[in-house]
Amino acid sequence: MAAAPITCIIIDDEPLALRLMKDYISLLPSLQLVAAFDDAITAREFLQTHPVDLLFTDINMPHISGLDLMRSLKERPMLIFTTAYRNFAVEGFELNAVDYLVKPISKERFNKAVQKAREFFDYKRYNPSVVQEYLFVYSEYRLLKIPLVDIEYIESLEDYIKIHLSIGKPIMTLMTLKGALEKLPGHRFRRIHRSYIVGVSKIKSVLNKKITLISGTELPVSDSFYEVIKEWKQGI
Repeated sequence: MAAAPITCIIIDDEPLALRLMKDYISLLPSLQLVAAFDDAITAREFLQTHPVDLLFTDINMPHISGLDLMRSLKERPMLIFTTAYRNFAVEGFELNAVDYLVKPISKERFNKAVQKAREFFDYKRYNPSVVQEYLFVYSEYRLLKIPLVDIEYIESLEDYIKIHLSIGKPIMTLMTLKGALEKLPGHRFRRIHRSYIVGVSKIKSVLNKKITLISGTELPVSDSFYEVIKEWKQGI
């Protein structure tokens, strides 16, 4: 069964840009265009009574910018900025934008952004009965898609977590360890310490209260989570 289309609106004060976006959307069955606006104030009034899944908006517009529009919304849809200015990228991703498209926007680049939105949309509505293979996080003003198979362990750093990968440098993101655990499948990731979550498939050995990963990294196991280790031993 095909996935339900993502409802969206467009906001852009440039008629040609608005027309181009309409044309791109019309070619994608995964999107359902609900409305298009040439000013953000009218669009904001519409959104108050007609929530949608995804918003395509220009940034530099008269009266109210796309940035201020998003800040004013209580319920924020997924967001893809479309703009002629690269210097707004930081502010855009501080608002958790899925993507940031710089004009002129090619069809290929547009489709790539929509695919990212589709994956994030499905991820946010994760059904436990469906196999989830990725973790989405915001890091360095980008929305990153991290394959679960690449995650060795996750380390807590107060309000942030550091995601250690099998390949590549660790990824920092604003999230608690508890929040990360809620997004991960429990049979593949277990908390072993107040500061660590470990990928079960990455464990090489256990000795007393210390886990050694395949990579050679050693992690402590706290008393309160030692039952997790007993369960893991019984399962091998």
